Amino acid sequence: MSRADMNVTRRGAIRAAGVLAASAFLTSCGTDASSDGQGSGAQQAQPTTRKLEDFRKTDLGTGQQPADSMALDYATCFSVDYYEGGHKLLCLADGGRYLVVPEGATAPEGLNGDIVVLRQPVSDIYLVASDAMCLFDALGQVGRVTVSGIRQDDWSIPSAVEAMQSGAMAYGGKYSAPDYDLLLAKGVRLAVESTMINHTPDVKEKLTELGIPVLTEMSSYETDPLGRTEWVRLYGALFDLEDQAQQLFDEQVAQAQAAMGQQTGKTVAFFYINSNGSAVVRKPGDYVTKMIEYAGGEYVFSNLETDTGRSTVTLEMEKFYEQAKDADYVIYNASIDGELMTVDQLLAKNELLADFRAVKNGNVWCTTQDMYQQMMQAGAIIGNFHTVLTDPSATELEFMYRLG
Repeated sequence: MSRADMNVTRRGAIRAAGVLAASAFLTSCGTDASSDGQGSGAQQAQPTTRKLEDFRKTDLGTGQQPADSMALDYATCFSVDYYEGGHKLLCLADGGRYLVVPEGATAPEGLNGDIVVLRQPVSDIYLVASDAMCLFDALGQVGRVTVSGIRQDDWSIPSAVEAMQSGAMAYGGKYSAPDYDLLLAKGVRLAVESTMINHTPDVKEKLTELGIPVLTEMSSYETDPLGRTEWVRLYGALFDLEDQAQQLFDEQVAQAQAAMGQQTGKTVAFFYINSNGSAVVRKPGDYVTKMIEYAGGEYVFSNLETDTGRSTVTLEMEKFYEQAKDADYVIYNASIDGELMTVDQLLAKNELLADFRAVKNGNVWCTTQDMYQQMMQAGAIIGNFHTVLTDPSATELEFMYRLG
């Protein structure tokens, strides 16, 4: 069966199940959430290294000190500290501090004014940070989200689509234009926003005025792909599911480690062609390029010099050709431009691609669009990259496929 036939079959089955496929995970979609700047597809600022000591402030203002702390392996943009009485303090790299109070308990008196109190069970959430939905899904907690900042057609996570189809989850407007009346009518108790909310401080202020605390999800600022996945542990703490979150995270680490340390000597060009005919590549050192490196590959643009604050770099075709024509593998990023079915469709974007070594050797791959809403699958995606680089017989993987 051809890739095109397989794609039609897959989508037909999805529609039959009532699940509408769409959109996008890696920090990067056509008519998806990223076009609104809400998800990983958004052209957000390039992540910078955070130091835990700069934002982890454990002083509650009450004299209490943490009895225990969560030890993190890869994540650098959050911390979790545990206090007597079951209270948990979540600190985020943007300076946000959130005290999770057990159901039936009270918050300590004299809390510092900057601390936001979240009472368990934490539910009735307005989720705008689309990347986080896969973490909620993995934990089996999609039901805690009652309002989505992403339209139904832009979700590729079946449980999210099903929740919107059933009415359990409503569309409440994108990050810059929430439907405040709907949020109040739905009794929203927490807004989980992407960092794009920082571009609309008036919205954050309005939500706070309405009594809806805002938690800015900063997984997109993690430079390590497993650091992004480790955010499942923060939500595990929020929902009292630490053990489950730890197990899920460990599974992804194990999959990633199975590929790590196995250098292939193969070079990879990862890109898409924009509407102007230019190539858009990942900025060196971001988490996508680290996935390629973890998988044993060498990113051909690793020495690209750029002062852009974005996670992607746009190259004129001449410069792109010069650096990528001898790459052993071409992997087309379908997040913005959509999935390709054949090499001819790729060549139609620019005939110079026919001269590429990878094209001549048949080493041309395309990502699936839903890869970009799968932060929880970082280990599996790294494994896919490794298979691409090591198995000449591979044609169809979970998150990428060979173009015929």
